[in-house]
Amino acid sequence: MHYDKDLIAHKLRRWEQFLQDYKLPDWDDIPDFGLYMDQVMLLLTNYLDFVPTSVEKLVTTSTINNYVRLKVMPAPVKKKYYRVHIAYLLIILTLKQSLSISDIQQIIPPDSPRQDVQSIYSDYARRLQSVALFFTQEVRNAARDLLSPEEGGAENATEMLLIQSALVAGFSRILAEKLARLRDADPQQVLEAEEDKRQHKEAR
Repeated sequence: MHYDKDLIAHKLRRWEQFLQDYKLPDWDDIPDFGLYMDQVMLLLTNYLDFVPTSVEKLVTTSTINNYVRLKVMPAPVKKKYYRVHIAYLLIILTLKQSLSISDIQQIIPPDSPRQDVQSIYSDYARRLQSVALFFTQEVRNAARDLLSPEEGGAENATEMLLIQSALVAGFSRILAEKLARLRDADPQQVLEAEEDKRQHKEAR
């Protein structure tokens, strides 16, 4: 497998600059006058342009209709989508890359009052921006050999960065799923299950 290091370095710098400037829209900047589905799709394309795949592959009109049918998000009002609906979609679509839909429902229940949705969304948008900045710094550290070619470095630097990124994504997803499943958990039951698992492992 061959990678052009200069091309990889260019792409990393370009994405880093993009993520440093990227943020989800503020709550008050999301339209609240009622949008039809085609307008919603255009809006999502503008808001989610940091995702490497096209929005059409990330979400379709059928997907949104399924979210409504499965009560993942509120239903539109007379086929029109408002600020609350867009906020739900932005959270769902940015989290679905790492969490299951049922886990996302725990973070933002479909029947949440408007003021709760506003609070959850605003906190989420701030966190997304701070994580993006943290992530770009971590990538810069991990990709030092690629971004500073004058220092030399391993020939397989790109492959190692790819593997590291995949491993970090895997561990992050496991942690996120574990935390999601601890919501409303009975501490005693969790600890007892842990102990049973430990004893079973020792008995083998």
